[in-house]
Amino acid sequence: MDKSELKLSIGLAPAEPLWKLAPTRDKEGGPVSDLLMIIPKLKTKPEQYIKDTLANIEFALKQFSNEVLFANVDMKLNTLWVSFKAVPGVYGDIVSTLRINVPEAVLVGDTHSRVHKD
Repeated sequence: MDKSELKLSIGLAPAEPLWKLAPTRDKEGGPVSDLLMIIPKLKTKPEQYIKDTLANIEFALKQFSNEVLFANVDMKLNTLWVSFKAVPGVYGDIVSTLRINVPEAVLVGDTHSRVHKD
């Protein structure tokens, strides 16, 4: 089959990669920090559970509306990416608030939960 015969279907283009979407600087040119959380098996849960989880994420992040610059839930990968102003202490506050509102969310790179389990 010749390349000229191939046709792209509407709606099948891949999503933009995060490195193109997530900011690397805030409006003032300051640094940005990021965090990645996995929400295990989110895409396999019932629709209402997914809606409630997304609402809980939104509620948690709205508490940091001055710091959070970007958030993305990837349902295919069951991940939550958050970019925020690099302010001392805000990383822990955001993670804690997300964990309270979405207890099943696991911070990527967090060994605390595995180290302290019996």
